[in-house]
Amino acid sequence: MDPQQHLEALARDGRSFAAACADFSAPVAACPGWTTADLVWHLAEVHHFWRTVVAQRLGAPDGYEQPARPGDDDLLACYRDGLDETLAVLRAADPAQPNWTWSADPADHTAGFVIRRMAHETAVHCWDAQDAAGDLRPIDAELASDGIDEFLSHFLGAGSGAEPGRSVGGSVHLHCGDVPGEWTVRPDADGGFVVTREHAKGDAAIRGAAGDILLALWRRRPLNTLGPVGDTVDTVDTVDTVEVVGDAAVAERFVALTRLE
Repeated sequence: MDPQQHLEALARDGRSFAAACADFSAPVAACPGWTTADLVWHLAEVHHFWRTVVAQRLGAPDGYEQPARPGDDDLLACYRDGLDETLAVLRAADPAQPNWTWSADPADHTAGFVIRRMAHETAVHCWDAQDAAGDLRPIDAELASDGIDEFLSHFLGAGSGAEPGRSVGGSVHLHCGDVPGEWTVRPDADGGFVVTREHAKGDAAIRGAAGDILLALWRRRPLNTLGPVGDTVDTVDTVDTVEVVGDAAVAERFVALTRLE
């Protein structure tokens, strides 16, 4: 996906998120201990931080001042105003503009990285809000496929406190059944991973709709273990199901590896 598509997704899902947040007392299953009010403030803070980074072209986050949380009566208006401001800042920015990001790759220290990150952050939390409201909608499939790619590029193994590849103990193939998207993740000699965008046989295969695979990676969908893996996977026709074939223990360790607060 290109930055314009990410911005369109951010606008769409950002507004859908607000529409889903009518009951501030509803618990958020994916964020234990949080209510919907906490989720609204979290996303408002995230948007505030990243639009500040881009608008001021910050070279480091030092000196950033976190805003004060408003009362619940003003919280949703604060979020909506912030979303509009975030969209204005990101639309005005050249995606190639240099600014700070947390990526280990200097090539990703750009406004384009932030635009993509905000689209995916907002999409997953929109799903969280809809889940809390009991009105789930699927994540857009093309966006979800791009989100899987982002996850594998930037989040795999984050916060695990372990050598990711050695902790998983095998290779994993991920295959979207509704839109293009295939990746094979192999442990490397240094204890990390090599990610390739290809169809190949892994020790475990994780397959399903792109949105469901993305939610499984973010530990919001369970894995459903099936029988032995075949040589090819042509189509997957499942609803809210992420299927695992091959070595289920490898797939479970792979998904459990990333631990983000």
